[in-house]
Amino acid sequence: MAEDLPFVSVVVPMRNEQRFIERCLRSLMAQNYPQDRFEVIVVDGGSDDGSRDILESLRSEFTSLRVVENRGRHTGRGLNIGLALAQGDVIARLDAHAVAAPGFIRESVAALERTGADVVGGPITTLGEGRVGESIAIAISSPFGVGNATFRYSHREQWTDTVAFPAYRRDVFDRFGTFAEIEAGEDDEFHYRLRDGGARILLTPAISTTYYSRRSLWGLAKQYFSYGQAKVVVLSRHPRRTRLRQLAPACLVLGILGTAIAAAFGGLMFLPVAVLAGIYLGVSVGFSLGLARQHGWQHAFRLPITFATMHFSYGFGFLSGLLRRSFGQQVAVPKEAEAP
Repeated sequence: MAEDLPFVSVVVPMRNEQRFIERCLRSLMAQNYPQDRFEVIVVDGGSDDGSRDILESLRSEFTSLRVVENRGRHTGRGLNIGLALAQGDVIARLDAHAVAAPGFIRESVAALERTGADVVGGPITTLGEGRVGESIAIAISSPFGVGNATFRYSHREQWTDTVAFPAYRRDVFDRFGTFAEIEAGEDDEFHYRLRDGGARILLTPAISTTYYSRRSLWGLAKQYFSYGQAKVVVLSRHPRRTRLRQLAPACLVLGILGTAIAAAFGGLMFLPVAVLAGIYLGVSVGFSLGLARQHGWQHAFRLPITFATMHFSYGFGFLSGLLRRSFGQQVAVPKEAEAP
């Protein structure tokens, strides 16, 4: 019976999402879950690109849509604003850059009930617009690009550390608190906190979403620079969660820059930087050719550049975060919601 189904609140933080917000909300309007058993709360961080006009135009079609302001603009604050207003027994998050499959809500509820998990989510399919955007989508869906972020590429049900667009039992927030305002790192920090407290996070292919990647290398660089900065703050709160793979991009940047600077003063110090750069380039080209074979040879040249953009931007961001932290500054990098 529909009245026996849990009420679900879907929180959508956004800022300047003119190109994506309508398709995101229409995917929620098309859910195969009873319309009177869920609500959608869009938390807008001061959009000035016409996104609000789109929201207003959809109100008459989507009676369960609520729009509220996030004057602080940070995604974590927006999520907490939505959480404070949410009436659901289940709280789900969906980014404005994403589109939910018709069974997103139903399968999330079913997975929570079936497994007893505290949090559930599914793998995401990443799409890109334009030639560069398509290569970016391939890169951020590969283990070489994103490490062990299994929600990017795994399609088997498993317990995991984090998921991208999760659904939470309401009592999770009673037990563990709300989101920390760490821009581009609020979800990682919250899920670390949950795992440290014994909560279980399930990844299941029954839940499906599509995410639209950045369209340019510059947009990708800004995104991963902010990820690197945020990771410093997250790991400072959860040092036991530090892994070598999280430090690898910063080590790569330090290694290449350090030996390059030393080489500028003479000697044979250029050899280590050449070896390090050569190893990285060889591995990157190898993965790129393998992916190009699957997705089309037109990506063979762009993928190594895309991987380097991700890894070096993240590495520089991580080092920048360390410097800012050493001088007692908070990392507060605006997270671009739009895809430039």
